[in-house]
Amino acid sequence: MRYVLLVAYDGTNYGGWQIQKNAITVQEKLTEALKETLGSRVTVTASGRTDSGVHAAAQVCHFDAETAIPPEKFADALNFRLPDDISVLKSAYAPEGFDATASAKKKTYCYRVYLSPRRNPLKDRYGVHFKYPLDMSKLAEAGKMFEGEHDFKAFCAAGSQVKTTVRTVYGIEFKETVRALGKDLEIYVTGNGFLYNMVRTLVGTMLYYAAGRLTKQALVRSLEECDRNAVGKTMPENGLTLESVDYGLKLF
Repeated sequence: MRYVLLVAYDGTNYGGWQIQKNAITVQEKLTEALKETLGSRVTVTASGRTDSGVHAAAQVCHFDAETAIPPEKFADALNFRLPDDISVLKSAYAPEGFDATASAKKKTYCYRVYLSPRRNPLKDRYGVHFKYPLDMSKLAEAGKMFEGEHDFKAFCAAGSQVKTTVRTVYGIEFKETVRALGKDLEIYVTGNGFLYNMVRTLVGTMLYYAAGRLTKQALVRSLEECDRNAVGKTMPENGLTLESVDYGLKLF
């Protein structure tokens, strides 16, 4: 029987999602909790990997097991065995033919930035300080440029091995909240899939363009010529959160 989990985690203390030799990962902790719960080792598969230090508000996973445990009880059973920075929010039977990775249609990431002359340590766990003034109209302009199907090779970290660097970005949205000492900015990027470091580099490019530190011609070159020298800074991992995964059906 296949089960599906909705998982939230603070990625600060983890080397990303996928099990690896030299770091503790979220997949490792979930696998250990499942083994303790079921009495045998099973493989837990996510919608996709999140990088070291990246958070998730709604990661979707599946695993296969033969057990008498009711599906809705897995959340509590696993949370009893998980550390405080990982929590299973919901659990259920998976629909027939469901695969957490292959069945995903859209993913939305949110990058959080706070705009302020000086750094605020209380915001640094889930957001990144950006000190340069932004032209919000230019930020929106850059977002529109990156929407649609493009070759995002310039936004992919060196050494990444993928069959194609073409991806579709369905939408980029910005949400501002004015504070006493500046603004909080949330940048939502929805696409059919993302390359390694793609969202963080897209965000850095949009921010640096809106701050007047990149030209429009550079943004055009990044897409048309896949010019890595035309993109902005790859932003730090702690500002990034996997917000949702859309499968085109109700899972929970």
